[in-house]
Amino acid sequence: MRTSVLLAIWLACFASPAFSASIPVRVVVVTTYELGQDRGDEPGEFQAWVERLPLSQEIPAPGTYHQVMRYNPDLQVLGIVTGEGPEHASSAITALLTDPRFDLSHAYFLLAGIAGIDPKFGSIGSAVWAPHVINGGLAHEVDAREIPPDWPDGFTPIQGSTPDVRPVPPLHSVHGDMAYTIDPGLLAWAFSLTRNVELTDAPELQKTRARYAGFPRAQTPPAVCEGDTLASATFWTGPRMNDWAERWVAYWTNKQGVMATTAEEDLGFMQALSLQAQAGRVDMRRVLVLRTASNYDMPPSNEPAAALLAAETQEQGYSGYRASLEAAYRVGSIVVKELSTNWPHYQTTVP
Repeated sequence: MRTSVLLAIWLACFASPAFSASIPVRVVVVTTYELGQDRGDEPGEFQAWVERLPLSQEIPAPGTYHQVMRYNPDLQVLGIVTGEGPEHASSAITALLTDPRFDLSHAYFLLAGIAGIDPKFGSIGSAVWAPHVINGGLAHEVDAREIPPDWPDGFTPIQGSTPDVRPVPPLHSVHGDMAYTIDPGLLAWAFSLTRNVELTDAPELQKTRARYAGFPRAQTPPAVCEGDTLASATFWTGPRMNDWAERWVAYWTNKQGVMATTAEEDLGFMQALSLQAQAGRVDMRRVLVLRTASNYDMPPSNEPAAALLAAETQEQGYSGYRASLEAAYRVGSIVVKELSTNWPHYQTTVP
């Protein structure tokens, strides 16, 4: 009760330009969308965190897509909805990091959202910690009807004219940002902490998995694992695009990475954090990306890509939608609670 009263006093004081103070934040939970209200209706990514962590306090967030953030004053955990797409993610995170109400220089950031999954990598309902975030949107593209016969697909690096330019161009240059690496030590710690979490394996997941004959990993029960995420504002689907995605991830990680999930916001999220890190507002060693699989990014063998697209036009139509929402909270909250409840250690020591 006392912390709630203090928070109310802080927020009231912020109305005065002469007042300068900080709301303490140990962990920031970043989600990308909510379908309606933050609680009590059809859930998006944010609702489980609001209801179950819980995030009971509202903090105004003018100038951001969702207009409000939510806060747990006891755990000192802040939750934000960025809005979908890399532009929304970048603008919301920049607004947060430059907001004088918060000192985030020691805060940990967890992006927890749903994603498509490569059936060659894993199954729907799984939770995937990302070692790398790859830019899947910045490239030269040749129309599919004009791809040279010796090219694997129609995409080349923005810095070159062939699909396999060597040496691999710089990951960060005037042309843009192609890949980010999550701190390996923090990633290993988070995975170790959560690798044995039991995830939902509902009958609808089993039914969908059974259709993926020839994809043994797609037929396994949901699990917590590690794999790279490809960030693109274009929602693509199908085996040929999936082949491109696998090649693209391998190319930009010098074959150290493996294509696992596909989403939108991760690149904007990482770009905003890395730029503000240069100003000392955030520590890039304290950033994690968790993507949970709501759908496969390609159909079963001998089924057309367009049919899968039609079946999953709406998010609620994703075969693993509910399971992926549950996995994001079930896995992510373990890390969030560990960091926040043992803050005297983690404030100064990155796992």
